[in-house]
Amino acid sequence: MVPLRVLIVEDEASLARQLAASVTEAGYATDCAGDGRQADFLVHSEVYDVIVLDLGLPGVDGLTLLRQWRAAGIATPVLILTARGSWHEKVQGIDGGADDYVAKPFRIEEVLARIRALIRRARGVAQPELRCGPVVLDPSAARVTVDGSLVKLTSHEYRVLSYLMHHRTRVVSRTELTEHIYAQDFDRDSNTVEVFIARLRRKLGAPLIETVRGLGYRMAEPAEQG
Repeated sequence: MVPLRVLIVEDEASLARQLAASVTEAGYATDCAGDGRQADFLVHSEVYDVIVLDLGLPGVDGLTLLRQWRAAGIATPVLILTARGSWHEKVQGIDGGADDYVAKPFRIEEVLARIRALIRRARGVAQPELRCGPVVLDPSAARVTVDGSLVKLTSHEYRVLSYLMHHRTRVVSRTELTEHIYAQDFDRDSNTVEVFIARLRRKLGAPLIETVRGLGYRMAEPAEQG
């Protein structure tokens, strides 16, 4: 299963980078657009689970984009970013088809919480949790727990674990994991997969991830552990 995908449309470069870093760290695949035309191209080229949309964009403004997307039948949940106190922007955004809004300045944690809520709402029901022994992975919230205790993972560690758990009935090769976790702008060094596996074993318990010599890795079912 591929990671949930979020598009951030924001022309303020520093804020866009901050949002993208936090959303990626939360375990989502993240794309960014700095103007309306680029955003419109991406929305018609890719499939997103949530769009975070600033209304004050160069080129084509966010409200115009939103109305065009809804008129074209694009139902992706949209979280709009508005200026504090601009009640008319909020009203226009909701009337234009937005699902929720956050006023600037905002806390990143609030944006992440609203993204999770929009994904849950769009799917109607929460995604089923993935379980392997004491480890539970919640795809909707991008959370991992061991025996009920939250475990903090980096975005790459989360992607490795998520991929292994979604394919836990088979062996996953190192090459396959490498292709899954790395974006195009990273050097695809397969040796670093071993580093992520080692970190996961330290955080989750060594017996959980089994090395199948010459083939790759697989999740060890509870009966096979120990």
